[in-house]
Amino acid sequence: MARFAGMEETDKSYHGFSLPVNSDHKATELRLFSASPPHMRAFHLAWISLFTCFLSTFATAPLLPIIRDNLNLTDTDIGNAGIASVSGAIFSRLIMGPACDLIGPRLTLATVSLLIAPTVCFTSIASSATPFILLRFFAGLSIANFVANQFWMSSMFSASVVGFANGIGAGWANVGSGAALLLMPLIYSLICSIGVTSFTAWRVAFFVPATLQAVTAIMVLVYGQDLPDGNFRKLQDSGEKQRDDFFSVIFNGIKNYRGWILGLVYGYSFGVELTVDNIIAEYFYDRFGLGIRVAGMVAAGFGLANVVSRPSGGMVSDAMGRRFGMRGRLWSLWVVQAIAGALCVLLGRVNSLGGSAAVMFAFSLFVQAASGLTFGIVPFVSKRLKFFKGNRHHPHGHPHSYLYSAHHLHTLPPMGRHVLRPIRRSKCHRRRLLLARMGYKGDRYIQPTSLTIIPMNESGNRMTVNPSYPILGLHIFACVCFGGPHAEWLDDQN
Repeated sequence: MARFAGMEETDKSYHGFSLPVNSDHKATELRLFSASPPHMRAFHLAWISLFTCFLSTFATAPLLPIIRDNLNLTDTDIGNAGIASVSGAIFSRLIMGPACDLIGPRLTLATVSLLIAPTVCFTSIASSATPFILLRFFAGLSIANFVANQFWMSSMFSASVVGFANGIGAGWANVGSGAALLLMPLIYSLICSIGVTSFTAWRVAFFVPATLQAVTAIMVLVYGQDLPDGNFRKLQDSGEKQRDDFFSVIFNGIKNYRGWILGLVYGYSFGVELTVDNIIAEYFYDRFGLGIRVAGMVAAGFGLANVVSRPSGGMVSDAMGRRFGMRGRLWSLWVVQAIAGALCVLLGRVNSLGGSAAVMFAFSLFVQAASGLTFGIVPFVSKRLKFFKGNRHHPHGHPHSYLYSAHHLHTLPPMGRHVLRPIRRSKCHRRRLLLARMGYKGDRYIQPTSLTIIPMNESGNRMTVNPSYPILGLHIFACVCFGGPHAEWLDDQN
């Protein structure tokens, strides 16, 4: 059995739990092949449910070449639909953190999934660009369950293994984006093989991810548990957990400046990842003339890398934290994200299919590991998290301690949709990509950070990458790493 243990003191009596726990009943081990309640059952329910949310959100991406012909979508329509699918999460994530604090991650996650699943089905009845874009916006709202996923992990696992738990829980869930690129073309082809026309087959295919999303949401409601000692409602009714005020939760999260800084940096890892998920299959389809199934299979490698990349980031964060304290976690994130930025630049300079696929896969490993490393830092941003360790009067944690996860770490990253933004395509439908949102004048695009004029390459059709934005993000993060006052981030990680 795969077992990952922390270095902290555990309560040897286990208090009736199947895993060793600390004084707050948080598990100090992560047993991946166990489904024992409440810790490991919550772990598996959280990542499986979020997996289906990613599957539903990105189900459209690999079928875009078919959908655009059926709905007569323009380049602008496709770009707006991709932005809408990620932008939808911005609004929903604003309230996800407070919702988790107020009613618990189990009910929050299940409610969002059940409300959004019908909109995925409704994609099958879209007849023009406007409803298609609108439905993609609503489907993207389900990604906000990322907040509930990470909240749930941090509620069930102690600080010594929470980085790895967050990395695994989010990484395996993010594989849903790669699974969509791989499975949706296969489902589409299977439906076509039984005699269904192409323009009908893609519509029928959307019922598969919608059904899976609804089923997993019901499983979360039936089998899940918010905290090691019970559900929020039960603990609040018994007086073991205080009832929280919504506006107080909002205020305490917004005023945490460290969360804003870390959220901005996270936008250059997870934000870029979401954007690439939306366009990478169509890029290979148009750029290299691949068939829709082959393009989906190649592009799926980007999302599927989450199986190992994001968990690896969490493991590295925990290991560096045990050895070097908080600075170890910060340094490791800075180094990994710097490598990811370099690979992002390189991806735009490669012209061959094999080279592009290889660089894409390497880029995915580092950009996703950076996301895992970020959530190894998440539980330590606010000193209020000390309540998790020693305040026996509120053993389940300070009511405001996770809000920044929604408002900062989950609101800013979707704005990274501008980090790889579709600008225009040539007559042969080959898309050029430009790193970061840019101002433009005629056929020339202006790089805001340096005001350097970048001429449009009318004959080219490769990814054009502007390295200034990831570098800007890295410099901001360097201020966090090396600034004297920020050294006060919790070094006591037990």
